[in-house]
Amino acid sequence: MFRIFVRICPTTWSNEPFEIPKNILNEWRKVGKKGAKLESAWGKVYKRKKKIIDKVFKNNFSKILKSEKQNSIKENKSLASRKASELTLNALTKENNTLIGGSADLAGSNNTKTKHHNVIKPANFDGDYIHYGVREHAMSGIMNGLALHSKFIPYGGTFLIFSDYCKPSIRLSALMGLRVIYVMTHDSIGLGEDGPTHQPIEQLSGLRSIPNLNVFRPADRMETIECWEVALKNSGTPSVLSLTRQNLNPIREKYSNINRCSFGAYEVLRTNKNIHLTILASGSEVNLAIETSHKLAKDKIYTKVISVPCQDLFDSQSKLYKKKILGETKFKISIEAASTDCWKKYVGTEGLAFGIDTFGKSAPYKEVYKYFGLTAENISKKTKNLIKS
Repeated sequence: MFRIFVRICPTTWSNEPFEIPKNILNEWRKVGKKGAKLESAWGKVYKRKKKIIDKVFKNNFSKILKSEKQNSIKENKSLASRKASELTLNALTKENNTLIGGSADLAGSNNTKTKHHNVIKPANFDGDYIHYGVREHAMSGIMNGLALHSKFIPYGGTFLIFSDYCKPSIRLSALMGLRVIYVMTHDSIGLGEDGPTHQPIEQLSGLRSIPNLNVFRPADRMETIECWEVALKNSGTPSVLSLTRQNLNPIREKYSNINRCSFGAYEVLRTNKNIHLTILASGSEVNLAIETSHKLAKDKIYTKVISVPCQDLFDSQSKLYKKKILGETKFKISIEAASTDCWKKYVGTEGLAFGIDTFGKSAPYKEVYKYFGLTAENISKKTKNLIKS
């Protein structure tokens, strides 16, 4: 290897180390002057058109999302969060021209394409939706480019299990502080018969470990809308929306102007003024936490249920707020159909983290939940033993 290197190395270089010959330096300076002129000319054009650009890309997301939140309360129906995301996007893409959507060959499953989208095609760039093909890594890199060099807000979809293919670009989104939104559906063992190859276990934990990345796992349509709102407003932070295939029951009955998901965690249910236990859950497992809470109340074990749509946002809250959520009871449990690693910091050594630390199984999703002990009956039984011990 050394002999090959010697043969291809030039032997005519006579200058001192780090000394640049004048003829080379002059050529590079000519290139620099040309570039400076082009940049100056573009700067003048941009300055003239900046007001027009700002006007074109000014969208009232808040007004649209407020209307969607009101619709959510009015309709009050069970809905998969991937479908709730589609309804939100349908409202957002009707009037705005800032979002550039797309999917890595899974548009029909990710629900990322709405009836208002026009597909971008070769030689026709008038659209606002990209069919990336089976190219998660390329999709994520392209979205970073769009966020870096334009005022567009890019979002793209795939299954959560395939976030591993996106990881290098997601990390760069976070490192560069870009508003890129990753729509990751089929977020747990809830996808059932597709089996362990497609059931994400460690993905949520891995994504949550990336600095400056908000990982959202909404529990119903209302939370999905609120998570979209936070993702759209956070101009310096990328977001992952982790969404379900299976339907979720609504967890809120009243409309509020406050975006509760922006706190990262908040109380959704309390079975008594004085409680024995705090139950933390995210996404589809918030429904399970509520069911468990009611079951425990029958045995006079009173609880509060905390929905945790975004651990990253919750961890950034004040000590006082975190104490309000976590400090009320000695015993805490968490429920999430994925790795338990990132929940242990909340439940502590005296609590229990209900989840999955092995690979999944192929079966109807309710059977898979039952197999892994993620049922109200099993959780309440083990929790009673915890409190009585």
